[in-house]
Amino acid sequence: MGNKYLIFNRVKDLRTQNNLTQEQLAELVDVTRLTIISIEKQKYEPSVGLSIKLAQVLGTSVEELFWMKEGEE
Repeated sequence: MGNKYLIFNRVKDLRTQNNLTQEQLAELVDVTRLTIISIEKQKYEPSVGLSIKLAQVLGTSVEELFWMKEGEE
């Protein structure tokens, strides 16, 4: 068995701190609300471009918004 890298994020925390709904955030970064839900639930890893847009809208850096941890497969 090998190790796998898992991606985590703070999108939900920062979205609520910025008083944004999922729908509002989705509109600001030009995606659907379902995409935001999937990102917040760690079920979807956004593209680099979307990650940058999210970080800009949420007032943080990509590095502060997303991080990787090594886990077991």
